[in-house]
Amino acid sequence: MKVLVAGANGQIGKHLVTFIQNSDGLNAKAMIRNEEQASFFEDLGAETAIVDLEKDIDAIAEAAEGVDAIVFTAGSGGHTGKDKTIMVDLDGAVKTIKAAKTAGVKRFVMISSFDTTREAIQEAPESFAPYVAAKHYADEWLKDSDLNYTIIHPGLLTNEKGTGQVNAGTKVERDEIPREDIASVILASLENNSTIGKEFQVVGGTTAIKEAINSI
Repeated sequence: MKVLVAGANGQIGKHLVTFIQNSDGLNAKAMIRNEEQASFFEDLGAETAIVDLEKDIDAIAEAAEGVDAIVFTAGSGGHTGKDKTIMVDLDGAVKTIKAAKTAGVKRFVMISSFDTTREAIQEAPESFAPYVAAKHYADEWLKDSDLNYTIIHPGLLTNEKGTGQVNAGTKVERDEIPREDIASVILASLENNSTIGKEFQVVGGTTAIKEAINSI
């Protein structure tokens, strides 16, 4: 299986491409914004595609040609404003969904926010609400598509070393989770077709990742 990782140069993306390249039967294609980011992925033996998510759908669709799955890990980051949240977390996600259809890619894994319900938007602090709203509508767009989707809702992301153990389910108590473990959760979801058509929250826990994903 060849997997296009949108947002590959992010912290989750780098872990994910590394794990994919070290796995059996999967290969990564890293979608990055500029050539200067390519060497990390080329050293892993991964293909690269230089695409700016703020550009047109055709460029994303071209990058998706010949792949079997797309993982959307891109994000505008906490240091940007509402404009980038809309352009990357919402519009970038929707364009990638449309590009998947154009390229004939059916499998799509979305990395969302922990809670993207309408209630979460209303309850979020003013500065955070636009991000939750963007993720909410990107998730809804994906669920309304005919793609074989999985939506992953991670808890508070940290840069701690992964433990390989999580708590995952439709609704779990809010907690932290290392980005490295989220990358492992994505990999396990790609390898397990029972996650198709499902969304789940995931935080640090006591259950081995593959076992947790098997129980979704």
